[in-house]
Amino acid sequence: MEDHRIRAADADRERVASAVQTAGSEGRLTLEEVEERLTHVYAARFTDELAALTTDLPRPAPPRPGFPLTRAALRRHPALRLHLAVVVALGVLLVVRWAVLGAGFFWPAFPVFWLAVSLFVHARVRSFRERPGTAVPY
Repeated sequence: MEDHRIRAADADRERVASAVQTAGSEGRLTLEEVEERLTHVYAARFTDELAALTTDLPRPAPPRPGFPLTRAALRRHPALRLHLAVVVALGVLLVVRWAVLGAGFFWPAFPVFWLAVSLFVHARVRSFRERPGTAVPY
């Protein structure tokens, strides 16, 4: 029966070494355990040997998506840029109208708030649709 083990690459070793060092800095491993595991990491020849060195450590949390309204998102989506321009134009128009009429109560805060919410929801939907593995509803 043939041995179907996969050889470890330097990138695999560095990834596992980083996980071991992180566990040491979090206090999950003592300094001696970190040194011992790092010695085994850099001596490992196969990926299953590397996996055995981190089985008792927690998996890192998957990265959370950041704020959806970024410059990169605005560059990728012309509809989002247009929505932002409309929100800004309407906000300025409402504030100018409030200032010209001399109303005491700042009523434009409410429509500007809802315009901003609509822009945020639009950006959030766009970022959700860009994630790999998500179905785009039609």
